[in-house]
Amino acid sequence: MTPTARRNRLALRTTGAGAAALLALSACSSSDSDSSSSKSSSSSSSSSSDRLSGTVTVFAAASLKESFTTLGKQFEQAHPGTKVTFSFGGSDSLAASITGGAPADVFASASPRTMKIVTDTGDASGTPVTFVRNQLEIATLPGNPDQVGSLKDLTNKDLKVVLCDKEVPCGAAAQKALDASGLKLTPVSYEQDVKAALTKVELKEADAAVVYRTDVRAAGDKVEGVEFPESADAINDYPITVLKAARHTDTAKAFLALVRSAEGQKVLTGAGFLKP
Repeated sequence: MTPTARRNRLALRTTGAGAAALLALSACSSSDSDSSSSKSSSSSSSSSSDRLSGTVTVFAAASLKESFTTLGKQFEQAHPGTKVTFSFGGSDSLAASITGGAPADVFASASPRTMKIVTDTGDASGTPVTFVRNQLEIATLPGNPDQVGSLKDLTNKDLKVVLCDKEVPCGAAAQKALDASGLKLTPVSYEQDVKAALTKVELKEADAAVVYRTDVRAAGDKVEGVEFPESADAINDYPITVLKAARHTDTAKAFLALVRSAEGQKVLTGAGFLKP
């Protein structure tokens, strides 16, 4: 065989080997692409099946209004197709409504005692968990014109003082603080929830009210807050639970998870709540 013929045959072998390699690479690439496509399709299907939907109705203590409203909006943005509605009020009234059959998915109470009303009737799904705590503060008129500096100052008969009803967690906590300090206080009125008590001061219908410090903060410059040491003896734990009658259980559980998450805790502690 001539040198020229040998070179031609070698070239043909090289070309054939290269073509075979390209075919193998193409087949491998096609296989990987199909596999990737299959995984992507599977992931998309899984994501679709896990998507939350439906309306979640949350019964929550009045002091949670600002924080929960913010969290509700965040939840809806994170889960398109969901809606969070709220009913805020005194925890005892909310508990009574739930045990009376009112439609609700989540209950967030301002005290273990009012949560127990719901658990005792078997309306809670699972064991309630404490997600925040709250401390009392005195709310006075802007500038504190009466120079209120202590819980004892509220016993001044010339002052119009408002308290929450004793059956409401903020009222029970106020009474506990008064008992701990040996003080007796006769308010001009007892209000059904903490927001109602605070409103009395905001409207200048009262000189002071014993409320939560979170409510003082939420009111901004409408009131002025005065801390008092006895409040440390009356800190309220706030429990939360999904209710047995929840219509969209997965969505309700997801909202509860947001409340307990780092993101949820950031909103709550930013409003003045204490970590559990």
